[in-house]
Amino acid sequence: MNKNMEITKRTENMVEKQQDLATIAPVVDIYENDEEILLHADMPGVTKDKISVNVDNGKLEISGVRNLQRKGVETWQEFYDVEYKRVFSVPQTIDVAKVNAELKDGTLKLHLPKAEAAMPRTIEIRSA
Repeated sequence: MNKNMEITKRTENMVEKQQDLATIAPVVDIYENDEEILLHADMPGVTKDKISVNVDNGKLEISGVRNLQRKGVETWQEFYDVEYKRVFSVPQTIDVAKVNAELKDGTLKLHLPKAEAAMPRTIEIRSA
């Protein structure tokens, strides 16, 4: 057997190609400060028109679909079309009207600002 054939030979322990769109959870980092909650979700290969972000009744749902462009005859394939999907509970104090998102280099950044009433404040003490 020549070397090229050995490279493309399937073995018993390899994952078989699935016909349905696989759903996987994106890797996420979450940061919080006094003004906002910042969420970074790794969603490589997803374009902004294929991403959905919904905040409703204390739940944040992010999803995105990666569709790969294929050229030529397939001889080996390990990257597939996938749907990234993840759901989080978020505090009711999030100002939903001010939520914004950006996508850069396969990372979705969500800014979830806290409502004014939820932000910490210093109480001035007056002398009597």
